[in-house]
Amino acid sequence: MLLQLTINNFAIVSFLELDLRPGMTSITGETGAGKSIAIDALALALGERADADSVRPGAEKAEISARFRIDKLPKVKTWLCAQELDEQDECILRRTLSKEGRSRGYINGTPVPLAQLKALGQLLVNIHGQHAHQELQKPDYQRTLLDAYAGHHQLLQQVSRGYQHWRQLSNERKQLQAEQGQWEAQRQLLQYQVAELDELALADDEFPTLEAEHKRLANGAELLNDCQLALNILGDGEEANALALLQQGLKTLIDLCQMDERLNPALELVQGSLIQLEEGHSELNRYFDRLELDPERLYDIEARLSKVMELARKHHVPPAELAVFHQEIRRQLEQMEQNDSRLHGLDEEVELAKSEFLQASERLSQSRQRYAESLNTQITRSLHQLSMERGRFEIRVDTDAHAGYSPLGIDRVDFLVSTNPGQPLSPLAKVASGGELSRISLAIQVITAQKVETPTLIFDEVDVGVSGPTAAVVGKLLRQLGESTQVLVITHLPQVAGNGHQHFFVSKSSDANDTQTHMHELDTSSRLQELARLLGGNKITANTLANARELLVE
Repeated sequence: MLLQLTINNFAIVSFLELDLRPGMTSITGETGAGKSIAIDALALALGERADADSVRPGAEKAEISARFRIDKLPKVKTWLCAQELDEQDECILRRTLSKEGRSRGYINGTPVPLAQLKALGQLLVNIHGQHAHQELQKPDYQRTLLDAYAGHHQLLQQVSRGYQHWRQLSNERKQLQAEQGQWEAQRQLLQYQVAELDELALADDEFPTLEAEHKRLANGAELLNDCQLALNILGDGEEANALALLQQGLKTLIDLCQMDERLNPALELVQGSLIQLEEGHSELNRYFDRLELDPERLYDIEARLSKVMELARKHHVPPAELAVFHQEIRRQLEQMEQNDSRLHGLDEEVELAKSEFLQASERLSQSRQRYAESLNTQITRSLHQLSMERGRFEIRVDTDAHAGYSPLGIDRVDFLVSTNPGQPLSPLAKVASGGELSRISLAIQVITAQKVETPTLIFDEVDVGVSGPTAAVVGKLLRQLGESTQVLVITHLPQVAGNGHQHFFVSKSSDANDTQTHMHELDTSSRLQELARLLGGNKITANTLANARELLVE
């Protein structure tokens, strides 16, 4: 519940601090004094939009803070914990607004985006404005009100998830169906190309290997001749060869080292060169022994390379990339075949998702029907109490699975009313006069508020158009609501104000340079004076005081 509201430099308020208690709090005041200004400031602290005009003239910034008790509000504490914000038994929301229009929000001293202020504010306060009856004429708002009263949060989540899943699958199927016509011609081409390349069966690294082997076989005769020449020069020549000459030089160098040891490093290098020359000669000899001309193999390789080149030109890719191209178009063909299979399977999946969505929607529809019947009885009874003795209220839930699906189910919710005998039930906007609409709206708001879990409810002049005995009933209804939750009521009716557990009076003072709004709590004596003023104007008589005493509920 709201414990304290502090306002600095907001509109025509210089400073205001209100300490609030449980139950019903009445707020009254002079005409034009700004009875709603505290509610406007609270709305700002709860994350509503504001502009620089809200800052009091001459001030640098406006600041509003609202302190709430949350020890019995598990949803609020859970939300604070999920946002990693300090969650004690109390919570403070603060909002500042500079004269330049810069705005900042805080929760328990931590700076937060306004979206977080608003999200938390919706868990703490529910404001019913004097124009709420206009919202009540909209079918979407009527459905939202019914769902809030019924606590359909989980059911709505199930329906929304089912709808999104069904839509996702339906869209996927529609896309695959649209693409299917384009696939057929491309599929035939890919099938032909893949079959042609499958027949070639070119391995990943085969092309460079073929090129190397072709180069060797095509130059086989030259390789044989030049290898024989190299072997003769290195070691096989009878007249002179490198090995014989190097061995002769090594022998001479060994003799020289006997005379001068400083030649030992040169000897070691020559010995190493001789070893490498012998190994090179042996390796070349082994290569020469294995080297042979193979015209048949050369023919086969040339034929395969020719086919590779032909297909590479045909598909406009380098020969070395033909194997990669083969893999890519095979993957495309496999993807098309998978899409075909997916499309066939989607029919069943879409129908299953649709069935699950409709089942969840049907559960939601049945629950809406049950709670609508409960509300019909309660609101009709309340209308009778509000001087509409022949009034009848009905929430019609029309379920039509063929009319269209939405994340909110398959229902259309309409609030219908009949205010006179013999008059058929019709939508609110078509049959209710301004005064009747105000009373119907008030009845709906008071009754539905009893089931909404918001701990603080604010009614901002929702009793417009109500008077006399009806006003007394309104006051009793609001006081009854205040027994279970905190209720703040801005009113001009003494019959309503007298039912408050707490009463604040709003006044305005002005001089040549300044205007200020003030707000203070009334004691019993002051309350009687205020109720008498509301009854008879500024001239208070013994009769108006006596009437006020009858209206005051303590």
